[in-house]
This record gives sequence, C-alpha cells and structure tokens, in this order.
Amino acid sequence: MSPTKQQSSPNHASNLDLFTIPQSFVLQIGTASILLLLITGKTTVRALEAIGEASEELFRGDRLPNLDFPDEHETNPDENIYTK
Repeated sequence: MSPTKQQSSPNHASNLDLFTIPQSFVLQIGTASILLLLITGKTTVRALEAIGEASEELFRGDRLPNLDFPDEHETNPDENIYTK
C-alpha cells in the first residue's frame, strides 16, 4: 500500500462570500467583548449600590429638617385638637 499524504491547510479561516476572517481574530474579538461585558456589569452593580446607599441616607432622617410642632398652651382652647 502506498502511503497517502493528507494535506492540511496552514491557514485556518472562516470563509465568507467576500472575505476571510482568521479564527484568531474572531477569538480575540469574542474574548474582548466578554471581558468588556464583565467589567461593565461589575461597574453597574457598584453604581447601583452607591445610589441605593445614598437614597438610604436621605430617607434615614439625619439630614431632614426639624419640624416645629405647636405646644399645647399655644393652641386655641376652644378646639380640642389634642386628646388626653
């Protein structure tokens, strides 16, 4: 039997109608986009946590103004606003 030689193509490429894209380029683009999505996701989570903490501080009441409530002797005695 005579040995047959298989020819392997040295350039692995995805063939499209108009041009070819090397697989290494596709891998680089895919890796970069995944890393960008991960970084964007972490940044978004941190920003939302910061917004949540800021709104929590706002509604906690430390920075709200004090309201002046009228005293009992300043109210009109004819009106029974306060019940004892």
